[in-house]
Amino acid sequence: MSTAELHTLTGAYALHALPDEERVAFERHLGACEACAQEVRELSATAARLGLAVSATPPPGLRDRVLRDITTVRQEPPPRGRSAGSGVSPGRARRWSVYALAACVAAAAAFGGVAVWQNQVARDARQEAARAEQHNEQVARVLTAPDARTSAADLGDGARGTVVVSRSVNRAVFLASDMARPPGGKVYQLWFDEGGTMRAAGLMNPSATDDAVLLDGPVDRASGMGITVEPAGGSEQPTSAPVALMEFRDA
Repeated sequence: MSTAELHTLTGAYALHALPDEERVAFERHLGACEACAQEVRELSATAARLGLAVSATPPPGLRDRVLRDITTVRQEPPPRGRSAGSGVSPGRARRWSVYALAACVAAAAAFGGVAVWQNQVARDARQEAARAEQHNEQVARVLTAPDARTSAADLGDGARGTVVVSRSVNRAVFLASDMARPPGGKVYQLWFDEGGTMRAAGLMNPSATDDAVLLDGPVDRASGMGITVEPAGGSEQPTSAPVALMEFRDA
């Protein structure tokens, strides 16, 4: 993908609409393009504000108005040409009217429940948008920091890993491409290496071969990172030999 094409992906990235391969490529591009990083921050903030507008509470008198109106609105007569031999008796027609009225009453009574559901969906959307905005901002801050330093390594079988560290931001981002999926029930876990002591730093998406992970917690005294295969959900300490060990580049 060309640099010109990458410049056009800011909107899709802010809305989490990029395929994994394009998302990882674009996040690499962010490390060298302040204009795109700024645009992503602005678009993410706009998306979060739009999320605030999705909730609409029905007017207070809507339920009572619907219940009142269904008693005064006439039912349309049968189409012309309907004869007594059509098989629809007046009694059956009345029963259908009763069923229709009952359905209207049930729908009106449900308005309150729908409003509660809409508010919950809107609240969840706002929270998700806020989390996504915060994540995007943190990733962009690391990738675009003036002191960002990049280290890359081959991870075997064609896979490649890149770690970007900013000491001023005190965070790190790990970018992986073409990684084999972990065995069933397992997950790749990332670790900060502090003089041989490993500190848990997050999990990779087990279904993605390309991934970008903002490592959990500050870099602090860590001089590198490691990757191990752990049971789903992760471990407190590594339980397997490292898939890779990578040193942070400070200069």
